[in-house]
Amino acid sequence: METFFGRLRERVSGAGAPLCVGLDPRSDRVPDRFRSKENPILAWNRAIIEATVDVAAAYKPNSAFYEALGRSGWETLKATIEAIPDGIPIILDAKRGDIGSTAEAYAAAIFDELGADAVTLSPYLGRDSVEPFLRRHDKGIFLLCHTSNPGARDLQTLPVCAPGRPPVYQEVARRAVRWNEHRNLGLVVGATYPEALAKVRKIAPEMWFLVPGVGAQGGSVESLGVGLRADGLGILVNVSRGIGLAENPRSAALEYHRKLSSLAPSTSSGAPTPLESLILSLFDIGAVKTGDFLLASGQRSNVYIDLRLLVSAPSLLEEAARQYARYVERLKPDLLAGVPYAALPIATAVSLLTGVPMIYPRKEAKQHGLGREIEGTYSPGQRVAVIEDLVTTGGSTLRTVELLRSAGLTAGDVVVLIDREQGAAESLAKAGVRLHAPIRMSEMWGILARHGRSG
Repeated sequence: METFFGRLRERVSGAGAPLCVGLDPRSDRVPDRFRSKENPILAWNRAIIEATVDVAAAYKPNSAFYEALGRSGWETLKATIEAIPDGIPIILDAKRGDIGSTAEAYAAAIFDELGADAVTLSPYLGRDSVEPFLRRHDKGIFLLCHTSNPGARDLQTLPVCAPGRPPVYQEVARRAVRWNEHRNLGLVVGATYPEALAKVRKIAPEMWFLVPGVGAQGGSVESLGVGLRADGLGILVNVSRGIGLAENPRSAALEYHRKLSSLAPSTSSGAPTPLESLILSLFDIGAVKTGDFLLASGQRSNVYIDLRLLVSAPSLLEEAARQYARYVERLKPDLLAGVPYAALPIATAVSLLTGVPMIYPRKEAKQHGLGREIEGTYSPGQRVAVIEDLVTTGGSTLRTVELLRSAGLTAGDVVVLIDREQGAAESLAKAGVRLHAPIRMSEMWGILARHGRSG
């Protein structure tokens, strides 16, 4: 299933900047040239969309401005969403948050009736208020974390329960990481608080952030680099009044696009990024094959990925190790645990790059010598990052985690090169394990297609 954030990533890369255009019309601010139209606000919105369609990575209508107009406003909102071309993600800024049954109704209204691709939600009522949205695996959710308004400090920066504990917004980020089993959850973090943006990025290194506050609210584009992920992506910067109320929305959008283009991996030259080059090279050496295959999980698939071939391509093995190292350096484990057999050379390369000692569980217990199940030096209580080549359902990886835990080690993170997106993240999360993957299957195919490879 294609994910919202997979589509967003492709759109940001294609648009060349993480610019989200807000569609927040106020009836008292409609430009004169649209006032004679049958539906002035819809005409205004369509003009903004037409002026920005080539540079917008996403659009974000705020439902409040439409709800204030009553029935006609709801119809205008729906017509505005329908006016946005296919392929451009649409985020409804609704900030909903209510008990489960009510949340179900909100999800149906936003995703099914209006046709939005993503929504903003309040976390105040807890997980059960978010769960009906999370179950929509192909949709996106942005959870309010640290907002851009001055009153954000009233509650969001208060310590949790007692002095000395982290502030509320950081706890929201930590819980969001745990709730993100389907990889469809992001966070709203305001540009007006760059120090909070940096702290939330450390807590949620892989999540997408919707970043309001640039422009009319005073947020600076220059300070947003602290919110980027290791791959140079991960933030979507919303600008509403700065474009919609500009005398020339096209010129304003182009200026914001120019400023924000430094925050997206360059695609203007057509040259692939290091991660894209790795994916293309894996395809070229035959590590990615199509056909009819029976996987180790017992599932059948039309795609087979053989990362054992990396041992015969030292430069690719080194680049793959660099991709792993970005996650390992953030996780700061005491040990790496390579999973036999394909991941053993990868884990060795990562250990050499990062300086983190390595152990590995045996595929089968030794029947001679010391009879070890785990090779290498370790002590109970040490934190281990499991290094695996790829995951499908996560079953074999979980067995490795269980073996490590039975030896007294703390195993809560698994780093893989490729997530086949067939349930591993969910299975691992149920066991209290976080999955980290620079490459997801859906995104890999998009990259291969964009560079002329075919599956």
